[in-house]
Amino acid sequence: MDSTALLTFPLPVITACFCAVLAGLVWRAGLGCIRANLMFSAFFALCALSSFLVGLRFGYGVSSVVQLQRLAPLYFGPLLYLGFAALAAEPRLFARSAALHLAAPVAVLALFWLLAAGFHRLDWLISASYLFYAAALLRLWRKGPDALARISLDRAAVLSRWLLRAAGLQLFVLLMDTAIAADFAIYGGVHVPALISAGTVPLLGALLATLIALPLMFAPPRPAPAPAGAPDTGAEQLEARLRSLLSREQLYLDPELSLQRLARRLHVPARDLSAAVNRTQAQNVSQYINGFRLEHAAGLLAGGSDSVTAIAAQSGFLSRSNFYREFQRVYGQTPAGFRKSQQPA
Repeated sequence: MDSTALLTFPLPVITACFCAVLAGLVWRAGLGCIRANLMFSAFFALCALSSFLVGLRFGYGVSSVVQLQRLAPLYFGPLLYLGFAALAAEPRLFARSAALHLAAPVAVLALFWLLAAGFHRLDWLISASYLFYAAALLRLWRKGPDALARISLDRAAVLSRWLLRAAGLQLFVLLMDTAIAADFAIYGGVHVPALISAGTVPLLGALLATLIALPLMFAPPRPAPAPAGAPDTGAEQLEARLRSLLSREQLYLDPELSLQRLARRLHVPARDLSAAVNRTQAQNVSQYINGFRLEHAAGLLAGGSDSVTAIAAQSGFLSRSNFYREFQRVYGQTPAGFRKSQQPA
């Protein structure tokens, strides 16, 4: 396949369009943390720019964009990682982390230009960046949904899965970039357009899936009751205080409830509250809260006539699919099947 293949079928340009739309959608998404919105939007905007430049370079032979096109990927990893880190760290700590991660590529590039001969060696620097941030994302994912303390608990579980996908994306792009760099080194870049086309197809599929999932994931929740307070500490005592607060005020019905909010209500660090629930209940806070929500939903299913979708919303679930998945995991049957089993013969 020669470079005209990208001209007649400009996959990188289509990718750029998808990424630009995602940048706008993510900016408007209800993450509850403006810093996360900013980082994720900047990531997709940079992906849009980079894909457009790839299309110009390999599809239309515009060589003047080469330097910018090869520098942009150095910021893919930092922006993606900082988007998730913003949902985990305190604002003060996040500001320090953001300054470090965003300044590092500039410092490394300065050293690179001073010490390295040959612009082509930048490819290996970019590959190292992908590998480093894939490891950083995996490390954050291993901490579980409770690590994303600044987002609602229902969304924390979903975003934890997206964390793993983000690490996978970094590794996939690393593989692509390594193949392209190797082709330039061995064959002078003869097969690069074909490699770009082949690698862009699964990326387009992933972007399309993200475009479909985002509006569902961050659709505005239905209004829910508001919270009030409680005091004190010690693993079992802290869990008992949390249970009492939840039972008394039904805070779990609020779909925007987050670990950070619960911790503030109990006047303890989010880390201590998460550890207390893990130690005493052998589950994370998201699963723990879902237990209350499912019990509430089971009562409504057994004694009411509202639709399953309405009951999911009334019980504090943001996502119908998450409600079905959790209900089946705990009760061993679908909500509709449970309702049927509760009706008199």
